[in-house]
Amino acid sequence: MAYKSLLTVITNPDLSQSALEGALAMARAQDAHVDVLALGIDHSTPGYYYAGTNALIEQATLDRAREEASAIESAARAVLDKSDCRSSTESGIAQVGTIQNLVGVRARFSDLVVLSKPYGDDRGIVDEAVVEAALFAGNVPVLVLPRGVSLGRPQKVVLAWNQSAEAMDAIRSAMPLLQQAQATNIVIIDPPRHAPDRSDPGGMLSQMLARHGIRAEISVIAGTMPRTSDVLARHCEDQQADLLVMGAYGHSRFREAIMGGATRDMLEAAQIPVLMSH
Repeated sequence: MAYKSLLTVITNPDLSQSALEGALAMARAQDAHVDVLALGIDHSTPGYYYAGTNALIEQATLDRAREEASAIESAARAVLDKSDCRSSTESGIAQVGTIQNLVGVRARFSDLVVLSKPYGDDRGIVDEAVVEAALFAGNVPVLVLPRGVSLGRPQKVVLAWNQSAEAMDAIRSAMPLLQQAQATNIVIIDPPRHAPDRSDPGGMLSQMLARHGIRAEISVIAGTMPRTSDVLARHCEDQQADLLVMGAYGHSRFREAIMGGATRDMLEAAQIPVLMSH
């Protein structure tokens, strides 16, 4: 399967904060179509204002969200018109609480969603909500790009393997990229003693990939750092990888938001593109 339909969601007229250029780079490499959702955010909180002012406040915030969505779509269209990619744009508005519904429906009909990293000094709850909407409501793989980083055809890919259904789904979703890469590395951190492939960690996965024409090396490493994300980041650096593939949110989103977890930590620290699936 190849990626033929890509989606990116933009929530700020400043396109430098978006993944539009990254989506175009992926579209060129995959001969894919790019869909852009220009999303204006209504930040009002119904019921918060004094009686009699709600309707006025809500109308004003809706108008502002529509204007923002229109400005985003116009800016994106100007970039797309200069590109050599097949593309389309659509605008919409949503409150933070309804982002999941709107983005989820659009993402569901895409092969891959390309988004910018949701964490950082200039990022916020809207960016995180868009990523989670694509993963959970759209049930589609998401390629998360650090600012200024694009990915066309990866040269070296690292697969974070922990026997989970999320990790396997991410690897299957990444097949078009793995088949184009020059090298693939399966990394296993502290494999459990009673895993199905305990005598040959990663062996069954390597065999599956080989049948798709993908020759993968296996690295079994110790978790010598407090956070799994730190171990993965260091391994990717050692491997000179330009893509990390991993399962997303093996624990609940609430637990990761409060206590942390590999997905959130990896996205916060990511210096290379990360392809995730749940």
